[in-house]
This record gives sequence, C-alpha cells and structure tokens, in this order.
Amino acid sequence: MSDRDPLRRRLGAGLAALGLDLPDAVVARLLDYVDLLHRWNSTYNLSAVRDPAAMVTRHLLDSLAIVPYVTGSTLADLGTGAGLPGIPLAIVAPDRAVTLVDSNGKKTRFLRAAVRELRLANVSVAEARVEAVQGEFDCITARAFATLADMLAWGGHLLAPAGRWLALKGRQPQDEIDVLPAGFTVEAVVPLAVPGLEAERHVVIIRGSGADGPGRQERVVRA
Repeated sequence: MSDRDPLRRRLGAGLAALGLDLPDAVVARLLDYVDLLHRWNSTYNLSAVRDPAAMVTRHLLDSLAIVPYVTGSTLADLGTGAGLPGIPLAIVAPDRAVTLVDSNGKKTRFLRAAVRELRLANVSVAEARVEAVQGEFDCITARAFATLADMLAWGGHLLAPAGRWLALKGRQPQDEIDVLPAGFTVEAVVPLAVPGLEAERHVVIIRGSGADGPGRQERVVRA
C-alpha cells in the first residue's frame, strides 16, 4: 500500500458524496497539489492546515463543493492564497482559463511553482491587489477574504455583464447581504455539505443587477 492510498480513499469517498466522477488522472493531480502544498507549507506557512488528510477535506473537497455553480470559460480566483479554490477548480476543468490573484509574493511564488510542477496550462498567476487587476471574467470566486461589500468594491469591475460571483462563506452572511452595494444582485445563498467537514458552509451567488433586471432577488436554496 502506498502512502497515498488513505488520501486517495478519503478523496474518492468525498467526491462520490459530492456527485463528482473524476478520471483517475485528475484525482492523481489533485493529490499532487496536496503533496506540493504540504511540502511548501513547512517553510512558507501557506495554510494553517498541516495534515494532508485534513487538506483533502478542508481544501480539496471544500473547493470542489462549488463545482455545480461554476460557469463560463474564464474564472478569476481573488485572494487565492495557496490557490483555493482556484487550483482544484482548474484541475477538474482544464478547458477553463483560471487566473489566480494574490498580492502576497510568498504565496504567488508557490502558485507559480504549482502551475509549473502540476503542468496547469490553463492557469495564470497575477501578483497584484484585486483592484489593480484588469479584464472581465465569466466567473469569480473568493474564499471569504473580505466582506461582500469590500469584495465587490475591489473586484466588481472584473465581473462580466452576465457573469457569476461565487463568495464562499461560513455562516450565511445576512448582515453583509443586507448592505450589498448597488449594481449587484444576490441570486441565491446555497448551503454546502462538504464531506467530512462539520463546519457550516455557504456559497453566496451574486450577479450584476444588469444580468437579472432591477432590484435584488434573494433566495436560500436548502441542501
């Protein structure tokens, strides 16, 4: 039995619970990412999660739980840190162009190494503050690096007119939703059931108001 077998079993069970049927080569690449993150983490302190098995749950499965809500051919992951959720999403959808955005040089050095070692031809790294990034993206992901208002103030210009913003949060952030900036609409707040993770998780799905017409329409989708 290889050292990877327990991680592969944990990941396989989690993917099955999420309803994701991925090729063996994709599963192997996801585990390669965990291995790389674990090796770099001891020196670069990229994640508070130290145990590879916990990384499978708290990084891979937590990221992949939003796969059904990711749309379009271009994605920007803002405040990506160690590449979450951007790298797992890029690995499972190699035809989608993914831009990883972070202003921390230590983290972007790791991201560039990951892109190179994992041969992620669909991924680019932008070492920049979110507000300085240019372009438009069909989908934007952000893993709770700021409030919804701050996220949209800094990066709202990056969302394509018909694009979708996926904000990963713990508890439903109703107080943040209540003060959503003008020009944006909450389409849904979806509770996420991350296999092996007991903590509460939600994805807030946001669109530009022009995509859905005037006003704010909010609905909570029950798991």
